[in-house]
Amino acid sequence: QVQLVESGGGLVQPGGSLRLSCAASGSIFGINAMAWYRQAPGKERELVATIPSGGSTKYADSVKGRFTISRDNAKNTVYLQMNSLKPEDTAVYYCNAQVVSVTESRYSHLEVWGQGTLVTVSS
Repeated sequence: QVQLVESGGGLVQPGGSLRLSCAASGSIFGINAMAWYRQAPGKERELVATIPSGGSTKYADSVKGRFTISRDNAKNTVYLQMNSLKPEDTAVYYCNAQVVSVTESRYSHLEVWGQGTLVTVSS
């Protein structure tokens, strides 16, 4: 069993900043790519940013230059620093991870999602 727990969401004024965190726990052998998605009311879930275990990060055009994804492999944690927030960034933000899990010497490749954290950008 592997779980992702997000934190850091909340209400912020336009132009403000928030930092989201997502910590993975459980029977983890390793974590490959990690990502943040978001889903605004009435819209489909969309990819915000990804960070592989090694290599370059990628961002949606709508957040380039404002959001930064990073990770701490020692803590199995991924972060999303969000600056210059806009009302259109309002959404539930979900963490996603491609996890290699090990249980009794058996390895499994899992795609795991967090429960989501609400970010509201409003004056």
